Amino acid sequence: MNKVFMTATGSFFPNAPVGNDEMETFLGLFNGQASRTRPIFLRKNGIKTRYYALDTSQQSTHKAYDMAAEAIRNCLSGSNINPAEVEFLSTATTQSDLPVPGFASMVHAASGLGRCGIASHQSVCAASMMAIQNAFHQLKAGTVRNAVCCAAELPSRMFKADRFAGQAAFEGLDNLPIEIDFLRWMLSDGAGAMLLQNEPSGKGVSLEIDWIDLKSYAHEHELCMYTGTNKDANGNVPKTWLDYATISEANAAGALNLKQDMSLVDNIVKLGIQRFFELIDESKIEVAEIDWLVCHYSSHHFKPQIVELLKQGGVEIPEERWFSNLYTVGNIGSASIFVMLDELIKSGKLKAGQRILCMVPESGRFITGYMMLSVTEHSDNAFNFIAEDIAAIRAPEIRVQEKPVQEWLVRQLTGVWFDFERNLQNVPIVKKIFKGTLSLEEYKRLLVNLRQQVIDGSQWIARAASNVSMEHFPVRSAFIRHSSDEHRDYQMLEKNYINCGGKEVEILTGIKNIGSEALSAYMFHRASQPNPFDLLGGMFIIEGLGNRVSGKWGRAIQQQLGLDKDQVSFFIYHESSDSNDNHFERFEQAIQSDLLSKEMAEKIVKTAKVVAKLYTLQLEELDNF
Repeated sequence: MNKVFMTATGSFFPNAPVGNDEMETFLGLFNGQASRTRPIFLRKNGIKTRYYALDTSQQSTHKAYDMAAEAIRNCLSGSNINPAEVEFLSTATTQSDLPVPGFASMVHAASGLGRCGIASHQSVCAASMMAIQNAFHQLKAGTVRNAVCCAAELPSRMFKADRFAGQAAFEGLDNLPIEIDFLRWMLSDGAGAMLLQNEPSGKGVSLEIDWIDLKSYAHEHELCMYTGTNKDANGNVPKTWLDYATISEANAAGALNLKQDMSLVDNIVKLGIQRFFELIDESKIEVAEIDWLVCHYSSHHFKPQIVELLKQGGVEIPEERWFSNLYTVGNIGSASIFVMLDELIKSGKLKAGQRILCMVPESGRFITGYMMLSVTEHSDNAFNFIAEDIAAIRAPEIRVQEKPVQEWLVRQLTGVWFDFERNLQNVPIVKKIFKGTLSLEEYKRLLVNLRQQVIDGSQWIARAASNVSMEHFPVRSAFIRHSSDEHRDYQMLEKNYINCGGKEVEILTGIKNIGSEALSAYMFHRASQPNPFDLLGGMFIIEGLGNRVSGKWGRAIQQQLGLDKDQVSFFIYHESSDSNDNHFERFEQAIQSDLLSKEMAEKIVKTAKVVAKLYTLQLEELDNF
């Protein structure tokens, strides 16, 4: 499975920030009177400024999908891809501008992205985590190579004073009911976006997504934050806004008002902390390793409750590890986690190796969302020291005797080689070597994953030799000498690993990844056949790596990680060994023999193609045991 990184982020806030004393200038006066409850709710939620996509005439200045598109543009402007290269768009919102089509379609049309896959996620705050999780799984599985996730909210439209005109239940009241008023002074407009890719950014900070956890509790709880209905005394939904005779009747009945059941809302804190402790028990969270808690509490009112419940469970997270921008941008619902991460990343406070736990609860019908991130940081001086063009592809040179079948074979093998090396250059671990972003730990894991196949190398060659009949003694002898050479390779690899700080027991007890299993199984299968001369195609690929590739990789790894020769000798040795010890001379001698018929040449080419694919798979499936 692929790794997934947040490599770029962006936010968008409409118009200028709005202070507490200016709110009713934009939202309007309910029944023509200033709110008496506004100062009470603002004191509880702690918000000082927020943003509205409204003007002072209560007219919308933006649409939610426009704000999402702006956030995407801001995100991609700091990335290494252009809009046309985005492969998947995953969106979130509480309420789209239009009931139909989906929010993702509207964002896609406004964003400037090219043709891509899309997904719309509609909920409340946790819609953000749904959108991120969808994209995370797509990249993890290799369905796409990159994805943009975004969220946008425009709740101010729901709380304009004019919206409540004509609702008979509110005539003559000084204030809106608490279930509406609570939200009116808390919610804000805005949008955020992030770019997910399979490797870190070539500059600055990236966040690796370790895991995402989402759980719904709707089977245990009634509606808490909702619109489109009025609950009855038992908490049931008698009819939805579409079940009224007209939309006007639904509006007059207050069914279209966004509401929060204040008797239920505190459950979100309890459920969120309950899930937190379950994740500890599941060994997903190690409290001591949390460097940052990015917690989307919708109002400051809930933070002391969270802190107290954590303490009761024996967990204390120091105040300096908490991060929120609620107080300056307001509660932007599903967009909140996006804009919080965007601000934290750009604050300069993050350091490589830190862990970030994101907590996103939702009170709609109660959802808990958690996400663990690890900070990675690009080293500006890593790849600048690599002078040679390691991406240049040169097929191994093979001498022939001007025989048509030999010439045909060389042409075919050269084509196989070019396809093989081009595919290798798209493998994540190889791309990191090329870009200078490989870490020491990743290099050590590469050695562990390669060792098992290297050990098997001498064994399948020996088996092949044993299945060559005596009448073909020169070829049998070449296989045996080759097996002897291969035997010492894995010992050099083990020493490199130990010299890089790895433990001997780790390298000695390693197992094959699924790519190595497939490669070894195929090689042993072919080696067990009578006179398995087609394995010359496999030798061409594997020895070609040593002859043309391993030295370049070894020097690049050595330079970007600042290693000594005894830490990369397995790679660098192969470049000289496979040439000077005449491994390719043996290959050339074999194909120059009278054994080479057109039928045998075709088998050699096929085996070369299979081995090339399986060797690539081995590198793609690092640590997939």
